Amino acid sequence: MTEHTKTDGLPGMDAPDLPQVLERARPRNDRMNAAKVECNACPVLCQISEGRAGACDRYANHAGVLVRLDPVVLLRKTLESGEATLVPFAGRAEAAEGAGTAVAPEPAWNGDLLLSEEVFVTGVGSSTTYPDYKPAPFIVGSQTDGVDMVTVVTEGIFSYCSFKVKIDTDRFLGSEQANVRCKGEVVGHVTTAEYGSQMLSLGGVHHLTGGTKKEGRITAEMMQALGNKQAVEFTIDGGSQLVIQAGRAPIVNGVAEQRMRVGCGSAAIGIFARQFFGHADEVVVVDDHITGVLTEHQAGRCLDMKPSGIQMRGRKSTPGRYFQVANPGTGWGGTDIADPLSIIEGWDESVAWPGLRLLMTSTTGEHASWYVLDAQLHPVEAEMPAEVRRIVDRIGENCEPSLASVLFLGGAGGSLRAGVTENPVLLTRSIKNALVNVTCGGAPAYVWPGGGITVMADVLRMPDNSFGTVPTPAIVAPIEFSMRRADYEALGGHTEQIRSLRDILERGAWHNDGAPQARVWQTLPAANPWPLGRPPLLG
Repeated sequence: MTEHTKTDGLPGMDAPDLPQVLERARPRNDRMNAAKVECNACPVLCQISEGRAGACDRYANHAGVLVRLDPVVLLRKTLESGEATLVPFAGRAEAAEGAGTAVAPEPAWNGDLLLSEEVFVTGVGSSTTYPDYKPAPFIVGSQTDGVDMVTVVTEGIFSYCSFKVKIDTDRFLGSEQANVRCKGEVVGHVTTAEYGSQMLSLGGVHHLTGGTKKEGRITAEMMQALGNKQAVEFTIDGGSQLVIQAGRAPIVNGVAEQRMRVGCGSAAIGIFARQFFGHADEVVVVDDHITGVLTEHQAGRCLDMKPSGIQMRGRKSTPGRYFQVANPGTGWGGTDIADPLSIIEGWDESVAWPGLRLLMTSTTGEHASWYVLDAQLHPVEAEMPAEVRRIVDRIGENCEPSLASVLFLGGAGGSLRAGVTENPVLLTRSIKNALVNVTCGGAPAYVWPGGGITVMADVLRMPDNSFGTVPTPAIVAPIEFSMRRADYEALGGHTEQIRSLRDILERGAWHNDGAPQARVWQTLPAANPWPLGRPPLLG
């Protein structure tokens, strides 16, 4: 037993040595088969037989050596045609040969790769710091514009994470707060309707760990597939069936969406009022939220248009702007109507006139009908004049293609910071002081204001297959912290583990247990800024 006194820690006193850091813990069970390897990369601690992979399919037992199956993804600004993209690490090749596994020889070294401004090591395939008492697998020393830089690279295990999904559509998907299901399990909910879009929140810790075991498993599988840009099918309680794939048109009830509306009904009236002037006596733009009526609208009044006498259903908000003309649905303008005349209650006989020309259109121009009032002031459908058709087509032309956008939202303010520094709060403060850039697979990550490190990244800007899972369950995602070397030293970083880019490209991670065996080159996406030498995207 160690005796403690009031002089503990004073200058001149002998400080105890820190305990030795082991790459892996001793096996939980002394009776474990000697041919098996216990994986320490997550809390599940799989005992993996030779030639088999663990439950996550990310780590395997190769001849008694635990290895990370996927290669580390490295980004370059340009990649020459015909250049080898998958290259084994030299040190890993030697280790694998010693274990009896044949590995292709390391190709001749290309000195051009040493230009740090051309190479960025991502967290994709890098392996993890779990259980977070040891330095990150890659702490890269490089230079940018003559400044010494450090990038700390790891795969984070995220329980506190979700996907925010933006669906470009006018169709009714479901009521706000309605449950979103995947394979029958609740995996998220409908949030707010935005301009031409519906937002969903999918995943999150309450679904991963707060429900049944099946709910957590399905949620993790859904998040991995969605983050890796695969198509996933959902159903919304009391609403629609959806197929969502990042960067693709959403499929609503079996029909692929085509157009994201140009604006609400009122906005469409304002945009195209002058073009309609002289070609139509009245224009109604049908919309689930705000239906616009041209002659009553301020835009029509500014054009000194003659009142039409139209009488609309719904709740009048302001002149020419109507709420709740119909129920939400998959018909005209996101309503449940198939006949646009059903939202017209009638006509003021003292104002309307026979021969009045009426255009009814949706906010995307996908639905449009032309009417002329007869002697009894009944709208009679007629052939649409070419000039009016041209304006309706222009409404469609101004609609952007419907897409599903998927953003990863993860809380990185936990223990993975220990892979960066022994004093994690200094990393958090350095990010908030714009000293540390945060990226996910090299893609820019928006850092939310407030406490912690809550980051958000577009999965389309991340490398393919960036996301994995562990069966706890949780999501595995890449994350990188880039900063000046002086700032890394100031925040108490693991400076003893900083390694040159050349050494990393030749030999890979600093550790051997669960290390990746190869690197793969990819070109930096054109939409992404180069991660080094940039401040973070702070909220």
